Amino acid sequence: MSRLPKDQTSTDATESNAADGFLEGALSRLRRKPDPDLEDLMKRIILPSLPVSDEEMARATHQDLGLKLARQDLWEDLADRIDYADESRLATPGGEAASLLLAFGARSDLVAAAEDAIHDGMNPDMSGMEAMEDILLDHHGRHALALVVALSHFDIGWALQTATTSGELAAGPDTSDRIDAHFQRAVDLLAPYDPQELDSPSLAAAKCALLATQRHPDRRVADDYEKLITLDPDCPRHMRALGFHLLPRYYGTYDQLELEARRTAARTGEVWGSGGYTWVYLDALATDDAALIRLDADYFIEGLEHILGIKRDQHVTNQLAAFCAITMAPDRARPAALPAGSEATRSRLHDCLDWILSKHLTELHPLVWSQTLMSPGLTPALPSRRALVTRGRHAALRAIALRFAKDIAAGHTIAFSSSGMYRLPAL
Repeated sequence: MSRLPKDQTSTDATESNAADGFLEGALSRLRRKPDPDLEDLMKRIILPSLPVSDEEMARATHQDLGLKLARQDLWEDLADRIDYADESRLATPGGEAASLLLAFGARSDLVAAAEDAIHDGMNPDMSGMEAMEDILLDHHGRHALALVVALSHFDIGWALQTATTSGELAAGPDTSDRIDAHFQRAVDLLAPYDPQELDSPSLAAAKCALLATQRHPDRRVADDYEKLITLDPDCPRHMRALGFHLLPRYYGTYDQLELEARRTAARTGEVWGSGGYTWVYLDALATDDAALIRLDADYFIEGLEHILGIKRDQHVTNQLAAFCAITMAPDRARPAALPAGSEATRSRLHDCLDWILSKHLTELHPLVWSQTLMSPGLTPALPSRRALVTRGRHAALRAIALRFAKDIAAGHTIAFSSSGMYRLPAL
C-alpha cells in the first residue's frame, strides 16, 4: 500500500518544516502593536465580542460526550448516538457534523497518547489500540464503532508519517511498515460498510479521508466527495475539503477545481444557492494563491451573498469576513505565486468585507480571526486562548477600522447590533 501520494508527502513535509517559521511570523503579526493613529480609529468601533461562541460550545459538547462515553466503556450508547447524529444530520450552528465530533472525542485519549509518544521520538504503545480492536469483536457489525477504530488507526498512521517526514521520528522499514499497517487496517475496517446503504455521512467522510492512503486517489476523489456531499449537502466542511484536495499539490488541477466547484453548486443549489461554488473554493484560495487562476469572481461573490443570506449564523459570518479581510488582503499574497490578473480578483474579494460588515456582522468571534491569521493547514502549538481571543479581536477591529477610516476620521463611530451596522454621527 502507498503510504501517501508523492505530492501529499512533499506538501506535508513542506508544511511541517515551515510550521515553526510560519508560526513565528503569525505570532509576530498577532503581537504587533497598532500605530497610534490606527489605535485611535479602533476606539471608535462598537462591536459586541463573544470570547466563547455558540459554535465552540456545541463542538465541545459533542466531543466531550464522545470522550465521556468512551472512558466509561459505554460503547453501545456511543454507537447509538453516532447513528442518531448521522440519521438526523445533527450539526453545530456553524455546520460541523455531530457524528464526526462524537467520534473524535471517543478516540481523543488514545490518539493524544500516541501523538505524545511520537513527538518524544518513540513508537506509540499499541495496547490501547488493541483494546479498541477487542471492542469491535464485542460489538460486531456496529459500523459507528468501526468508524471510531478506523479513524484511530488513520490518525496514528498520519502522525507517524508526518513525524517521519519532518525528522521527528527516525525513518526506516519498521516505521514504514507500521504506517502501512495502520492505514491498511483503517481501510479494511470500513470496507464492509456502504455509506449510501447505511445513509451515513460520517462513513463517507472517513472514506474520503482515507483516499490519502491509496494509490491514484486522483481517480476517485471527485466521485467519492460527490457521494459524500449528496448525503450531507448542509455540511460545508465536505465541500471545503473537496476544493482543498483538488489543488495540484494533492490530487487535482485548477481546471478540475473549477469544474467540481460548478458541479457542486448545481447539485446543492436548493440548499446553498450559488454557495456551493464558494464553499469549494474557500480553503483552496486560502492555501494556494494560484487557485485564483480559474476563479469566477462574480459567481464566488454571488455565492458569498447566498451563504450569508441562508446561513444566518455569526460563526459563519465571522469566518467569511475574516477570509475577505485577512486571507484576501493584498499584503498576504505571495508575489511569486500570483497568476497574471489575479491582483484585481483578490482585491474584489477583499472589498466584499464592506458589505459583509454592513449587512451581516452583529458580533465578533475573536478566535475565528486568530485562526485565520494562523492560516489553515498548519497545526503547531498555539498561544494561550486568552492571547488568541485578544489578538483576534485586535485583528478584527483593525480590519474594520481600515475599511471605515474615512468615516471614523470624519468623527463618526461605527457601531454593530442585532439590527446591523450603522454610523453614529459626530458630536
